[in-house]
Amino acid sequence: MGLGKVEKSRRILRAVKTFVFLITMLASLLILSAPILLVITDTLLPSALLSVSIPFSSLSLETISSHFQNYDFRYSLIDIPLISIIRSIVIFFVYCLCDGPRLSRGPYLGVTMVCSLLSLVFVSIKAPYVFSTEVKITEVALFMSSIVLAVGHLVVAYRISCRERRKLLIYKIDIEAVSACHKGFPTYNKLLQEVRVK
Repeated sequence: MGLGKVEKSRRILRAVKTFVFLITMLASLLILSAPILLVITDTLLPSALLSVSIPFSSLSLETISSHFQNYDFRYSLIDIPLISIIRSIVIFFVYCLCDGPRLSRGPYLGVTMVCSLLSLVFVSIKAPYVFSTEVKITEVALFMSSIVLAVGHLVVAYRISCRERRKLLIYKIDIEAVSACHKGFPTYNKLLQEVRVK
C-alpha cells in the first residue's frame, strides 16, 4: 500500500516537472518569436475587427474599393487596418535586415518607435471624429487594438534592444578576457623561465 502511494506521488511529480518544462519552453519560444507573432497579430486583428463591422454578405472587392473611393477621414475606418498592415510590414522588414548590433541600438528600435508613434498620433486625432456621433463596440475594439498593438511593438523592440545590448556586453567581456589571457600567458611563461634559471 505504501509502495503504491510512493509510485503514485512519483508519477504526479514527474507529470508536474514535465508540465513546468513545457510551459518554460513555450514561454521562451513566445519571447524569441514575439516580434513575428506581434506582426502577424497586427496584420490580421484590425482587419478582422473591421470585417465584423461590415456585413459578411456585402464584403467583397467592390465594397472595399468603394470604401477607398468614398474615404472620409472623419468617418471611414478602412485606414485603421491599413495603417496596422503598413506598420507591421515596415517593422518586420527592418527586423529581418538587422543583426545583433543593429537590433541593440540601431534602426530596428528607431523605426519601430517612429512607426508606432505616428500611428498613435493618427488614431488619437481620428478617434474624436469617429466617436462624436455614435459609439459602437467594434469601432472601440478596432481603435483599442491599434493602440495596444502599437504600444506592443514599442515594448517588444525595447526588450529586444536591451537583450542584444546585454549579449554584446557579455561578448565584449569575453573578448577582453581572451585578449588579456593571450597577453598575460607569455609574460607568466617568461617569469617562470627566469625563476628556473636562477
